[in-house]
Amino acid sequence: MDSINGADTIWVLVSSALVMLMTPALGFFYGGLVRQKNALSTIMHSFFMLAFVSVLWAVVGYSLAFGPSIGGFIGSLAYVGLSGVGLEPNTDYAATIPHQAFMVFQMMFAVITPALISGAFAERKRFKAFIIFSGLWLLLVYAPVAHWVWAVGGWIRNLGALDFAGGTVVHITSGISALVCALMLGKRAGYGSEPMEPHNVTHTILGTALLWFGWFGFNAGSSLGAGTLAVSAFVNTHLAAAMAALAWMTASWIRHKRPSVLGAAVGAVAGLVGITPAAGFVTPMAAIIIGFLVGIGCFFAVELLVRGRVDDALDVFGVHGVGGIIGALATGIFATKAVNAAGNDGLLYGNPGLLVTQFIAVAVVAAYAAAVTFVLLKVINLVVSIRVSPEEEKQGLDASQHGETAYQL
Repeated sequence: MDSINGADTIWVLVSSALVMLMTPALGFFYGGLVRQKNALSTIMHSFFMLAFVSVLWAVVGYSLAFGPSIGGFIGSLAYVGLSGVGLEPNTDYAATIPHQAFMVFQMMFAVITPALISGAFAERKRFKAFIIFSGLWLLLVYAPVAHWVWAVGGWIRNLGALDFAGGTVVHITSGISALVCALMLGKRAGYGSEPMEPHNVTHTILGTALLWFGWFGFNAGSSLGAGTLAVSAFVNTHLAAAMAALAWMTASWIRHKRPSVLGAAVGAVAGLVGITPAAGFVTPMAAIIIGFLVGIGCFFAVELLVRGRVDDALDVFGVHGVGGIIGALATGIFATKAVNAAGNDGLLYGNPGLLVTQFIAVAVVAAYAAAVTFVLLKVINLVVSIRVSPEEEKQGLDASQHGETAYQL
């Protein structure tokens, strides 16, 4: 194992831990945004994914995503039960770290992605249906798309599309699927006529801070090494998040005549989403521009297109779906080989073809995620009602689904 680099291995393991932290952080972010009677159940959506998806990934998910390609569409079962995933490097993906280090880093991405969707159906989805949906969605949506985009032989990778850390694989799949979930489950009882204000914005701010912190592992860790590319992705991640927080807060200030604390937090997350596909391919100034575009674009998507029409409870589509799309297309504009020779030049550097390729990847992945999510929910609803009863919804999911309460006041 002479080819293993200690610094690279440490960085990927630390990054894996940072990305792991993002899932409970998401629980805090989402949990603060719902009403008090649903706080615990909302946090549980994220925390449960940390356990459930980790096991599912080790047993079969990793093999489907990164096993030897079958026609560019799915991995074989060669790595089932982590067979052949040992401490030697896998030179196809990371030649300087143990194969298991790459596997566990990718595991943390798989963990958070279905958890992201949960924000769209917060306060009204039956927990049993959530478990079934999340497991099947991981195997039928996330794993195939991860293979298309990232795996050796994947057809979108062969097409030349760029996705440094998951703008397409993580955010577009989860954001589009969230929109389908929100439409199919319907609006919460009283939506639009009763107040549904966040019960604890301080939890949401804490979740935002931890997400921001963990995202350095998400993006800079995707360099899979402790070198200059990690530094570039780290800097770009921070600058895009900062700019998007300023952009969303300013837009909200102009529209609503007050600087929203919640707006700044959600804007930062939108910036983190938007820079994810581009983090290792663009310059710092391009990252600031992407942050601005995402902050403004996601704000208006939520305010003018979604809210009031669709009960996407925690704006998953508006932030992750729209943010992922903007970021993926912006990669096709701002990417440059001067930052990453393994990438490509985008529109601004004389290659409009990359933007076309990015658009194809976005369109195909969005359509696939929407179609499979729709079918899954239809089929699951025949077996287990996906929505809680009106009485359970009124009582709150903390009590009706888990028999517990978040606070004893």
